[in-house]
Amino acid sequence: MPFATAHTVSLHGAVGHLIDVQTDVSPGQVGVTMVGRADTTINESRDRCRMAIINSHFDWPATRRITILLSPADLLKRGTHFDLAVAVSVLAAAGTVSPVALERTAFIGELTLDGNLRGVAGVLPMVLAAAERGIRAVFVPEPQAGEAAMVPDMSVVGVRSLGQVVAVLRGDDELPAAPPVAEMSGARLLSWRGRERLDELDLADLIGVADARFAIEVAAAGGHHLLLSGPKGCGKTSLVERIPGILPDLTQEEALELSAIQSLAGTLDPMTGFPTRPPFSAPHHDASKASLIGGGLGVVHPGEVSKAHTGVLFLDEFPLFRSDVIEALRQPLESGDVTIARRDESVTLPARGMVVLAANPCPCGDYTSDVRASRCQCRPVQRREYRTKVTGPVADRVDIVRHLPPLGRPDRSPDLDRPESTAQVRSRVEAARARQAERYAEESWRLNGQASGPVLRERWPLTKEGQRAVDDHLYAGRLSRRGATRVHRLAWTVADLRGRARPGMEEVDTALRLRLGDPLLLSMLERAG
Repeated sequence: MPFATAHTVSLHGAVGHLIDVQTDVSPGQVGVTMVGRADTTINESRDRCRMAIINSHFDWPATRRITILLSPADLLKRGTHFDLAVAVSVLAAAGTVSPVALERTAFIGELTLDGNLRGVAGVLPMVLAAAERGIRAVFVPEPQAGEAAMVPDMSVVGVRSLGQVVAVLRGDDELPAAPPVAEMSGARLLSWRGRERLDELDLADLIGVADARFAIEVAAAGGHHLLLSGPKGCGKTSLVERIPGILPDLTQEEALELSAIQSLAGTLDPMTGFPTRPPFSAPHHDASKASLIGGGLGVVHPGEVSKAHTGVLFLDEFPLFRSDVIEALRQPLESGDVTIARRDESVTLPARGMVVLAANPCPCGDYTSDVRASRCQCRPVQRREYRTKVTGPVADRVDIVRHLPPLGRPDRSPDLDRPESTAQVRSRVEAARARQAERYAEESWRLNGQASGPVLRERWPLTKEGQRAVDDHLYAGRLSRRGATRVHRLAWTVADLRGRARPGMEEVDTALRLRLGDPLLLSMLERAG
């Protein structure tokens, strides 16, 4: 039979499309024609596949006309992982293997000229997409078989070469020998002592910042975005670095989502299995827009905001980031995803992690409102320009605002000098998230910080007294409509932390203070501690 179809997957961000690689081998002018909006890397696969087939000691139909269609033809396709599907479809059309053996099977992998395979990025989301579209078996490079096996009910065949693929399709008893598959070019090459430094940090080490400790507990419990400001050395970074420790372990659904993103970025280690702990990312303030939000030439790669999905993205010295980077954060702060639009495609990546911003009051970091204690040498215009880098639309999308005092100011209560440990706070955060998971079981979100404002007001409203307090601040101009929704979400998180069935006036007052940056009541801090 001079016609055969193999299957593979084309990735557009985190969305996978099943591609039929249809090959026709028939009499006519000798040559190879590939159609179906293939990019340069796929067009080059004609030569790679021809040499791989010949050097694997199979017959290339050199005296026939070969036509290869990547269907659907209107979808832009790119990537070297098409090689294996192209080669297998040519062999099936030429009669080397039976076309029936290719049914409901996908082929993923890059071929070298000698017929061996190389690993490719994005195997997990490719296999997930294939499984959703009825594929029940997949051939992948041997080192990535564990990654593909993360998808339930999928038969995974890890192979080293094209010869081994053909042997499996034919049902041969023995597989031909082949060298181990080469690692991807983007594989991690360097490790160092101290990579697990954050695991050794404990909240019990921080004394005198009860207000900010409570704020990060609320942020962690509800997945709220947070802004910490204060002079240098007041403890902003120390607080943020302890947030991952109070976050619960990832659920199975969250672990699969994060693994898919890591696979797209080429950083997933299949030997370790599913990640269990939320990620933490702290890029330098010199980071580019593409590295933080996502992008790149050709294939769109996830940025740090997507790599921190389900975890924490910490942007220290936030006003020092470039203006285009700061403004690009509007979408992930608001909707929890990132859409990168280009001429030929639009790619959407998830970004539902906590975004934590830290800022000094001025470029030198020494300014305080107490003139006697301030050692700031910045001119007023410098301080004003520094603060205006965090524009109103960006600041309005941050749920919690905390202003930390200079180091050395005594706490307001001797009882708060014995701070709780990370384990104690984490147990409350886990209980609060469990309440949210039960409440939002039928919704498209998991946490209060992601909840829809209209749905909250309709199904989980505040008390009349609490709503009146929010409206008073709204009409007085202290809150925007967006800010009022965030106060509603925060009130539910405070109630979840306290085990309340519904937010009362005390929870609403605490939420307003967290949102507006006002000091918290001592009674709330003592109750939290």
